[in-house]
Amino acid sequence: QVQLVESGGGLVQSGGSLNLSCEGSGGIVAIDTMGWYRQAPGKQRELVAVITSGGNPNYADSVKGRFTISRDSGKRLVTLLMNSLTPEDTAVYYCACRIRAAGSFFFRDYWGQGTQVTVSS
Repeated sequence: QVQLVESGGGLVQSGGSLNLSCEGSGGIVAIDTMGWYRQAPGKQRELVAVITSGGNPNYADSVKGRFTISRDSGKRLVTLLMNSLTPEDTAVYYCACRIRAAGSFFFRDYWGQGTQVTVSS
């Protein structure tokens, strides 16, 4: 059974940095796009960054120049390095990957359980 497990969240002061990781396990045959989303209290879930299977990243305007997404497909790992954090970055961060699981011909989206990031002012 495919699972995505995030780690690296926590409490940090404004201006600080955190590095989130998400590792896939289970019957993963192939991974297409890998990405990070976040949801702040009272707000809708939003895209933070995605990276294609070819390694091309895309970022939300609000994080461009501050966040860096990277992947290691061999390790089924996607990371999000977050610098210059502000209180507005406070949210639960979710990993999402488009995966073809064993026994399936199709890719579908899988989500992690989320990791809390809190930035204090």
